[in-house]
Amino acid sequence: MQVSTPNNVKIYNLIAGKTLPEWLTDRKKRDLQKKDADIQRRIQLIQDFEMPAVSNCIRSSRDGQYLMVTGTYKPRVRCYEVAQMSMKFERGLDAEVVTFDILSEDYSKVVFLHCDRYVEFHAQYGRYYRTRIPKVGRDFSFHYPSCDLYFVGASREVYRLNLEQGRFLNPLVTNSVESNVCDINPVHQLFACGTVEGRIECWDPRVRSRVGELDCALSSITEDTMVEGLPAISALKFKDGLTMAVGTSTGQILLYDIRSNRPVLVKDHHYGLPINSIEFNDPQDLVLSTDSKILKIWNKHTGKAYTSIEPESEINQLHVWPDSGLIFMANEEPKVLTYFVPSLGPAPRWCSFMDNLTEELEEMETPTVYDDYKFVTDTDLENLGLAHLIGSPLLRAYMHGYFMDIRLYQKAKTIAEPFAYEEYRRNKIRQKIEETRDSRVKTNKLPKVNRDLAQRLIEEEDDKGEGKKKKKAKEASSLLQDDRFSALFSNPEFQVDTETEEFRLLNPVVRQQKKKKREKREKLEDQFQEVEEDEEEQEEVEGRGSDDDSSSSEDDRDLVEELRKQHRDIRRERALQHKAERERDAATNLTPKFYELKMGEEFMKDGEGRKDSKRKMKASLGERVQLQEETDKMLRLSGQAVGSKELTFNLRKVEKPRETQRKLDEAQHRLERKEVRRSAGQYLKKPRTKPGTFWKGKKKK
Repeated sequence: MQVSTPNNVKIYNLIAGKTLPEWLTDRKKRDLQKKDADIQRRIQLIQDFEMPAVSNCIRSSRDGQYLMVTGTYKPRVRCYEVAQMSMKFERGLDAEVVTFDILSEDYSKVVFLHCDRYVEFHAQYGRYYRTRIPKVGRDFSFHYPSCDLYFVGASREVYRLNLEQGRFLNPLVTNSVESNVCDINPVHQLFACGTVEGRIECWDPRVRSRVGELDCALSSITEDTMVEGLPAISALKFKDGLTMAVGTSTGQILLYDIRSNRPVLVKDHHYGLPINSIEFNDPQDLVLSTDSKILKIWNKHTGKAYTSIEPESEINQLHVWPDSGLIFMANEEPKVLTYFVPSLGPAPRWCSFMDNLTEELEEMETPTVYDDYKFVTDTDLENLGLAHLIGSPLLRAYMHGYFMDIRLYQKAKTIAEPFAYEEYRRNKIRQKIEETRDSRVKTNKLPKVNRDLAQRLIEEEDDKGEGKKKKKAKEASSLLQDDRFSALFSNPEFQVDTETEEFRLLNPVVRQQKKKKREKREKLEDQFQEVEEDEEEQEEVEGRGSDDDSSSSEDDRDLVEELRKQHRDIRRERALQHKAERERDAATNLTPKFYELKMGEEFMKDGEGRKDSKRKMKASLGERVQLQEETDKMLRLSGQAVGSKELTFNLRKVEKPRETQRKLDEAQHRLERKEVRRSAGQYLKKPRTKPGTFWKGKKKK
């Protein structure tokens, strides 16, 4: 059990506590309940008070003995007998339940409105009858004096089903296109329905005529409320014969006295979410209203907040046990939320022990995961060296990872990271030392990176003044303290390089600007004294003369000379750098050398000239003549002795040695295959069988 005190009001969460994994068998669960002290101290108000996935609606019988809950998936209804604190029965349904109501004193007569337009009537043994309404229904109410069921939904008509006659009666026609909710006053049986246009239409069931209409959309807009869009009616509840509470889709609750068309009080949830449930607490004059995010409890006379409950999951419906402080909420999680607020009322008779337990309970943290199991992913298993356990009983697959025993995880982590504790211990010691240093006198310690920039920012922070100076000092302090700029003073990659050309060209301008500001400040401090703002402006206008103009022109000339000097230095450094590079290239013999071919010589690769000369010497006279004729055919020079020369040549494709050798190998291979090839005709012909010789009934070989 978890205890919280919002607004100094104690709220006990009865479902908080240690959770047993679903995959454990019943035997292991019983063993854990016997051994584990935390599980033994866990309070389970009603056994198996949950749904497989989501709970939608919750109701209690008028005799106070039964509690019914609907949910998914699959669609079902569960009935719990509170005297036994356990489930009495469970029934499966064909479609999801929009809402339901218990017509009898116990669970023997129940009506369910489904999302597929069907209306089911259940008796004590199960489903009794099933019918269908013309349009999709959103809510219904039962009129006990006439036994009529009023259905509202996606239609302007309110359908009436008489349970005594067993037939539909003439519907009530509203002025709206659709209706969302409806309710019947328990005192004078006035029927009211809320529409999507933000109106409440009231009907008298005795004469079947409209007796009144309220415009709640216009009344919900006040100075303290924030309304976006047209408010539709999303919740409706009667308290007594005169008080009515209306909830809108924009998050407002309006309290009406039905004798007036103006609301007595308008309460805003400030979340902009539709109000889905409204309940009243008569002893404390409180109103309980919920949207999908929060339950708010507030005073119905002043609207002052009493307390609130904000669960982790979305709320679908609220139900308060009559004349008690026990609250149930259907939500978007398997477990039905159960809270006990002693200040709202005592515990019900069937769980009167809660009054004694709440006096002895202390605050406990709500575990978000199973205490005895650790959730790990594939990456965590690889880091721990336990990837080989995948598929074994030691790991239970769940979503994108696995559950493993916390003791095994701690042992594996100790082996994989033996020095993790030492590192943790050193960090804690370092934190303690830093905490003790905070009480000492602080000194401005400059960082290792961009020390000059940090020093300038610290000086600007110390030099606080009025107006722009004060604003600049504030920006400098924020730059030093902001974590977004911490890398500027810690990462060496952000170090300002003062040797670059850009910095050297920009630095004179920055220095000149600082020099101007410093001289101007000193001059003002020497000549003027601090006065009021209007007098200061007048003195500034009257005291401005030619000295300022002359000083500014001199400063401009100094700035130009400084920039020219920097440009000359940069050009000189570039020239020296190029000269040094040329000298270094010459020293390493990188300059290319050129050679001239002698007269009458032919350029050949190494060894080619010697091979050609040897080939020519060995060739016969006829081969030499043939070679000369081929050369003349390829290259022929004609023309006059002076000018008009013509050169004719023929290109001859020279095959590479590798290509020639490949062709020779292919030809040789074809010849070899031709020699060894044999005819396959003898294998294709069917062999002839000769009759065998027999002797004494047996074939003779």
